[in-house]
Amino acid sequence: MGISITLREYLEEHAASYRIVQHTPTCSTLEAAESAHIRGDQMIKSVLLGDDDSYVMALIPSTHRLDLADIQQLLGRRVQMVPEDEVSSAFSDCETGSIPPFGEAYGIETWVDDRLLAENEVYFESGDHSLLIRLDGGKFRELAGERVLGRISHHL
Repeated sequence: MGISITLREYLEEHAASYRIVQHTPTCSTLEAAESAHIRGDQMIKSVLLGDDDSYVMALIPSTHRLDLADIQQLLGRRVQMVPEDEVSSAFSDCETGSIPPFGEAYGIETWVDDRLLAENEVYFESGDHSLLIRLDGGKFRELAGERVLGRISHHL
């Protein structure tokens, strides 16, 4: 399938130079990190949440689990995990489950766990289960901007 067209255009629009990392196809971000021989803390897991009105995306390290109560409190609204078929519909140019972390490219509000900001480089799904994107940590922090919620996850 290759890199999501939406993701590629978003990265180009924001002058983000990146590197493609090929790996054995996997079913989770943690498995992708292992397959690509990178630290799980550098691998971004994108979690799609929603309520009756809209979606919101939470970005956490792949070695962590989202704390739903914390993010609901910080957002000031009740959200829940979105079913896989809805995720596929929202990210139609991506393989099922291979969600890039820049929800704004898809019109989705996106929030970041602050642990990701400490990394010198980050990796994330490209929309293809056998390709990751490597991005400089400084550029990721720039793109994250003010969308940092603090600690919204805990270590597995």
